[in-house]
Amino acid sequence: MWLTDAQKIGVALTSFGGIFMLLGVILFFDGALLALGNILFLSGLTLIIGPQKTFYFFARKQKLRGTVCFIGGILLVFIKWPLVGVIVETIGFLNLFGDFFPVILTFLRQLPGIGHLLTLPYIRDVADRIAGSRTSVV
Repeated sequence: MWLTDAQKIGVALTSFGGIFMLLGVILFFDGALLALGNILFLSGLTLIIGPQKTFYFFARKQKLRGTVCFIGGILLVFIKWPLVGVIVETIGFLNLFGDFFPVILTFLRQLPGIGHLLTLPYIRDVADRIAGSRTSVV
């Protein structure tokens, strides 16, 4: 594989962070699980792309509103306002990582089981609308 050992650990931490955040939401916005998921997600992201690139990603002028919402949501989760924190954090997450949705959708369409499901007529239209994919007229 083309990933270094630190990047592999970062992928695992990011995945566990997403799982813990999902569990925190499923278990009625459990603050501890959400906080742990946020810490794991941010540390995994830092290991995947490196500390300097992580800082520059969050500090870009175009991403400033998303960064403020994302960090503000994490802080709200830490001060025991998990419902409001998750809502604010989701807004920030969509602003920060919304550009990656077409790439993720393209990757998912290449997977054997999920790809067939995502190419079904009505599901394809909804997925394209959510990801913001553009269709060619040619």
